[in-house]
Amino acid sequence: MQRTDLNELIRAAIINDLEVIASLAKIVRSDMVSKGLNQWVGDYPNIDNFRSDLDKGGLFVLVEADKIVGSCSILKENDIAYKEVVWNGKSALVIHRILIDPAYQGKGFGKEMVNFAYKKVLNEGYDSLKIDTHPDNIKMQKMLKGLSFEFRGYLASINRLAYEKLV
Repeated sequence: MQRTDLNELIRAAIINDLEVIASLAKIVRSDMVSKGLNQWVGDYPNIDNFRSDLDKGGLFVLVEADKIVGSCSILKENDIAYKEVVWNGKSALVIHRILIDPAYQGKGFGKEMVNFAYKKVLNEGYDSLKIDTHPDNIKMQKMLKGLSFEFRGYLASINRLAYEKLV
């Protein structure tokens, strides 16, 4: 599914979205666990994570039929764990906490959120987009490879696989 204007579908989150995003995260986390994927455990991600991302201007929501069905954070790189691998880009934005309501998965919304982040990279003068995922999250790995991300290595300190897409 390709939309002509992602800006009509994806927007910056506002304070009133936080409870909805946090509730959606619980649904997504439960769905992951039910499928044997322990990428997010405990209460991560939670409203405090999303509030922090909002405060940094990096929290976005995906809206379908006036309902928030997805969220992601797009932030300037500052992850200590990311120093564990060699990256090709010099300046990057990083996608964190991408989530899509299980009822809306498989419809291309995750790709749209990643493409939205990539357009931010282009528009804001960065030279790469980075993301990491759990080694067992095969679905995300396939999506990233399909979007021309390159595997950059294993982030041992956080048990994640690192991917990058250059401009």
